[in-house]
Amino acid sequence: METKPSSQPDRNHPGFNQNAGPFFSIIMEGLKGEVDGAHFWDAVAGDAVFEFCYNFPGFTNRIEGRHAYMDWFAGYSNVLHSADHLKAYKAEHPENVVILEYEVHGIVPSTGKAYDNRFCSIITIRDRQIVHWRDYMDSLAVMLSLTP
Repeated sequence: METKPSSQPDRNHPGFNQNAGPFFSIIMEGLKGEVDGAHFWDAVAGDAVFEFCYNFPGFTNRIEGRHAYMDWFAGYSNVLHSADHLKAYKAEHPENVVILEYEVHGIVPSTGKAYDNRFCSIITIRDRQIVHWRDYMDSLAVMLSLTP
């Protein structure tokens, strides 16, 4: 995959969803010194690929491109109030890879239930931008939060 230069994302795009603020913040904390930019979207290459290693009806396992992922986040409805338990592991060979473990906490508005989930994100960085993201999470936590 060849990283192409990309312009800064449009700050008015609904992908700058405040509901996901704690997620954006903990990722930038974990990537501190590895990527450029003040916000998560600043650090994502225009042609980045995101893979999600979990299966839910109607949810894709792959999103290609920053804009496409921003469009997905525009519809993110969980309201996160915090993120914590960050652990960051860095490897520089053969590529710059950062593995982040973290938790997010919030509410699912459609059910009123608490949403507490654990993630492991494997992030490849090139030219100080995220170019590839592989994500694992506690799928049961999602199912429990969505069940009325």
